[in-house]
Amino acid sequence: MKKIGFIDYYLAEWHADNYPKMIKDLSGGAMEVCYAYGETDNPHPEAATNLQWSERTGVPLVSSIEEVIEKSDYIVVLSPDNPERHEELCKLPLMSGKRVYIDKTFAPDKAAAQRIFDFADKHGTPCYSCSALNFASEYRDIDRSRIATVGTWGEGAFSNYAIHQIEPIVSLMGPGAKRVMFMGTDKFPSLYIEYKDGRHAQLACYPRRTPFLTNVGYEDGTTDHLEIKSAYFENFIKEMIKFFETGEIPVSHAQTIDVIAIREAGIKAMLNPHEWVNV
Repeated sequence: MKKIGFIDYYLAEWHADNYPKMIKDLSGGAMEVCYAYGETDNPHPEAATNLQWSERTGVPLVSSIEEVIEKSDYIVVLSPDNPERHEELCKLPLMSGKRVYIDKTFAPDKAAAQRIFDFADKHGTPCYSCSALNFASEYRDIDRSRIATVGTWGEGAFSNYAIHQIEPIVSLMGPGAKRVMFMGTDKFPSLYIEYKDGRHAQLACYPRRTPFLTNVGYEDGTTDHLEIKSAYFENFIKEMIKFFETGEIPVSHAQTIDVIAIREAGIKAMLNPHEWVNV
């Protein structure tokens, strides 16, 4: 059995709660989360402490990032809602040469994303990051070469949920976004994305319980309407397991950097609606 170590900002969060069982089940017991380190406790008053999380999940706590690295075959850096902590939390793992998955949202801005990948490359450490929506089965048979436009709907706040729409947009349309324009409101954010070649995409964030929807428009005027109902989180975990087994990176660094650059520009655009912000 291969041992996986978690490194998190705080461990009482959905990903740390659910990944261990999914990894164990989907690997057929070949991999298991055996160690975890949390930098601090969840700041929300009603949330569990790291120790309570450990008691609930059965994953032992260790006292340092160094101990996680030493004892683990593979490493998962979590902190899904605090991407500003990734650069620091990733530093030692990315010096280790061991395979590292870094959770979404990868980085707070494009410059940080580039620094993290450059650091990993310098130390020869295979790593990647992505949204689970990247692996939705509905996207597998789409002919990306004919796409003219993509429009997506999804749930949650722009700051931590827009990544689940930006990732499929970049996966389908490729890198090359030129500029963005914010056209929504605080409650219902919407972002228009213009590509360098004239193609465009648009995303809209709605309150929770909104399904993920994608409309794909092709050069010939035809369309595909996709409601994302597949087990994309299972697909995502399976790809993580495959990466740990083979070292083959399933999502290019170029895609991830472009995703983060669009998100960064979108946050800036929210301050000045209906004005272009360069990516």
